[in-house]
Amino acid sequence: MRLLPDSVRRLAAWCVVLLLVAGVGWVGVRLCAELRTAVTPVLLALLGTALLGPLYRRLVGAGVQPSVAAGLTCVAVVAVVGGAVYIVVAALVDNGGQIVDSLRHAAKGVARHFGAAGTSLDDLAANARELLGKFGGTAASNVISGVSVVAESIAMAVLALLLVFFFLRDSHRAMTALCSLAPGGTADTLEAIARRAFAAVEGFMRGTTFIALIDAVCITVGLLVLRVPGAVGLGALVFVGAYIPYLGAFLSGAVAVLVAFADRGFVIALWALGVVLAVQVLEGHVLQPVIQSRTVQMHPAVVLLAITAGASVAGILGMLLAVPATAAAFGVVRELRERYAGASDGSERSPGS
Repeated sequence: MRLLPDSVRRLAAWCVVLLLVAGVGWVGVRLCAELRTAVTPVLLALLGTALLGPLYRRLVGAGVQPSVAAGLTCVAVVAVVGGAVYIVVAALVDNGGQIVDSLRHAAKGVARHFGAAGTSLDDLAANARELLGKFGGTAASNVISGVSVVAESIAMAVLALLLVFFFLRDSHRAMTALCSLAPGGTADTLEAIARRAFAAVEGFMRGTTFIALIDAVCITVGLLVLRVPGAVGLGALVFVGAYIPYLGAFLSGAVAVLVAFADRGFVIALWALGVVLAVQVLEGHVLQPVIQSRTVQMHPAVVLLAITAGASVAGILGMLLAVPATAAAFGVVRELRERYAGASDGSERSPGS
């Protein structure tokens, strides 16, 4: 029987490997989807640990006990996140009435221009009342399900915070346990892969935080110059939204423009839109390439594909987790490539030595 060429055999071997990896990945995704209540806090805790690791290490290096340092780090997170949420909610509540009034005036303007075509505000109100009466039961059931979702989200957030505490305090024990499960003499390789993957996630979180801080400061300064109310709260919303690539920046910028329109009018809203777009251009063309290329080393096209895949699998949560997961996978691939390349170079040099 005639043997196949080496190139064809190598291609077939790579196809088998890719099919196995895709199959294992699909099974893993399905398991995570079925166990999302338990898996989501773990993944969020890993992101929080990657973000808070430098602060924890500084506290431990300053002589603070590991348990106390982990507790102080978690308290700092609760204070920062709670303060940001309070500022954002307070800003939106203070300007909620103005936003509604502005939208009502805009609706009246539309009604004046298109009332002759049958689009009057009274017709819209009547249709709205009819729809509310028809789907009242559905709305009530949606409210109940929404309350359960909020309760589940709060429970997962509390669990994630507790896991961050344990991950920070017992990270060395986790690495020791992981290495103990490695078969044969692969413990060093497994530890190196785990450290490289976690370092990639740390780089992503560090770069994203720096970019979010710059975006928030620039937009806050722009809104303060335009005298838009709640500029600090809107800046905090921009900072939080930056952790969800692209979609978070779009939504937070839309809220800022809406608040500017409600309080300062159409012209100032256009200026606010210009500020938001300028910051987004700065982020997309300067900050992302410069900062993320040093911390994550992924092409923007890869980031977009990862976000799209994450959104199709798990919605907003998938968008949040897709990029760090891809960064971790790239870190694993780089570590394996360096190790196998070094091993092959050493084997090639050994006969002549």
